[in-house]
Amino acid sequence: MKSEEVRKKFLEFFSAKGGPASGGEGHKIVPSSSLVPENDPSVLFTTAGMQQFKPYYTGDKNAQKDFGTLNTVSIQKCVRTSDIEEVGDDSHLTFFEMMGNFSFASPATPERSDGGRGGYFKKEAIKYAYEFITKEMGLKIDYVSIFKGDPSTNLGQAIPRDEESYNVWKETDSSIEIKEFGKEDNFWGPTGNEGPCGPTTEIYVNGVEIWNIVFNEYYSHPDSSLTALETKGVDTGMGFERLVVAVQKKKSIYETDLFDFIIKKLGFIEDEKQKRIMADHIKASIFLISDGITPSNTDRGYILRRLLRRVIRHKLNNIDELVDIIISKYFDVYNNLDKDNIKKIINTEKEKFEETLNKGLKQFEKAKMIDPFILFSTYGFPLELTMELAKERGIEIDIKDFEEKMKEHQEISRAGMEEKFKGGLAGHSEMEIKYHTATHLLHQALREILGNHVFQKGSNITPKRLRFDFSHLDKMTDEEKKKVEDLINQKIKENLSVSFEEMKVEEAKKQGALGVFDEKYGEKVKVYSVGNPSTSSGQVFSKEICGGPHVKNTSELGKFRIQKEEAVSAGVRRIKAILE
Repeated sequence: MKSEEVRKKFLEFFSAKGGPASGGEGHKIVPSSSLVPENDPSVLFTTAGMQQFKPYYTGDKNAQKDFGTLNTVSIQKCVRTSDIEEVGDDSHLTFFEMMGNFSFASPATPERSDGGRGGYFKKEAIKYAYEFITKEMGLKIDYVSIFKGDPSTNLGQAIPRDEESYNVWKETDSSIEIKEFGKEDNFWGPTGNEGPCGPTTEIYVNGVEIWNIVFNEYYSHPDSSLTALETKGVDTGMGFERLVVAVQKKKSIYETDLFDFIIKKLGFIEDEKQKRIMADHIKASIFLISDGITPSNTDRGYILRRLLRRVIRHKLNNIDELVDIIISKYFDVYNNLDKDNIKKIINTEKEKFEETLNKGLKQFEKAKMIDPFILFSTYGFPLELTMELAKERGIEIDIKDFEEKMKEHQEISRAGMEEKFKGGLAGHSEMEIKYHTATHLLHQALREILGNHVFQKGSNITPKRLRFDFSHLDKMTDEEKKKVEDLINQKIKENLSVSFEEMKVEEAKKQGALGVFDEKYGEKVKVYSVGNPSTSSGQVFSKEICGGPHVKNTSELGKFRIQKEEAVSAGVRRIKAILE
């Protein structure tokens, strides 16, 4: 069975299934969200299918209203970098897809027999999973696992064994082996200090965990105490690539039709692990770029740069061909894969890095001892690449010295950050302060009109105009520019107050403030909010980490007008605007 058929069967299976109180027929198929998480600055990338649905679990959004049902199904593109050094074995990837079916809690639906008010719960979730794995995919389940209970205090209080899941599995197939594990294996959540959480049941095929089904039935409070949720929800995740391995009876994800065509194009590389790493990294890079990320030395851009440079250092001559075949494989599913733009960004980075690589390699040829900090600060060499090259050549490097120099470098950078916090201001004249405040409105307006992949890439303020650089692939249409202008001018007319609070970076993240979360911030930051919480909407329009200064009220700004919108570099656009 080809991967395309596996994908189709999963979506069609759940679109035809619905719980007894679903409020609609079947599961709504929801497209994958961006790899750049929406309104979640605490993580760099989307790492799970449930991330785009968080507001529906917390009650901030109404699934019945938005989807016409309390049940959804999706196949979500994800990037995880925690296991990047393991990529190249049989099972680890940087970019992967997460299959999931979800049922959200809603107090408005009739009460179920188990006391919950979501679309469905344990019985349906387990039976759906069993039917899909054994009937639709024709696979044999090795065993399943459930939560064995936790009598100790590591969950805040004693939590009983998941008897219901055990009984449902026995009722579904009495021959299935059921294993029982504790908190580390079979209890999920919460994310952060508090939130929904609950026991899980997992399905294993060929010794590998294929499907994790989470039952959100508790709420964990800041003091770790747990209370039962009045409404309960289902959150599942199944690795698409892992499922395809099982269905196609392969030993490795790289032997499936999701990778074998890439591996063949890399046949000139002798080392099998290197071929696998390159196949993973080029695919991940394509999807990161398609969601508006460009190579840089910070945050998401740095991850992309690191992935690309691990590929480019092998001096590939067929990168464009690799881009073509990968996009052809996925274009019917992800139609935002702009082939020409992706090639342009990759080849621009290739040219930059080849120049950097040539300069850096000369340093390796000159001496037996290498200073990795000089390579990093002068030639742009990432530490991990220096270590790889040094190991290949039998050259020793002093990691401790590098760490000490980096610490000193960061302290110097932090000391000068107050000037950078001016946000591009050349001075503090009245007009410059107005323009600086306007960039906050512009940043948020662009995100609302173009999408949450938009992030500030730079700005420059003078008494006569503002210049604002932001991540976005396409030239803005006249209609988009007008929508941005109209939204900003609307907020100016609403006489919104501009205020700030000082807080720790972690708190700023929790509040959803925009910012670049890396070592450049001190222990505390200023978070500027534009909006009046006391108004009918009760919400702020913009929340951003910034050093100031700003006007006190948007009514001071006048009328906002975009003069020009243009490209700065691949994936980065620039707006020049004035206040009249």
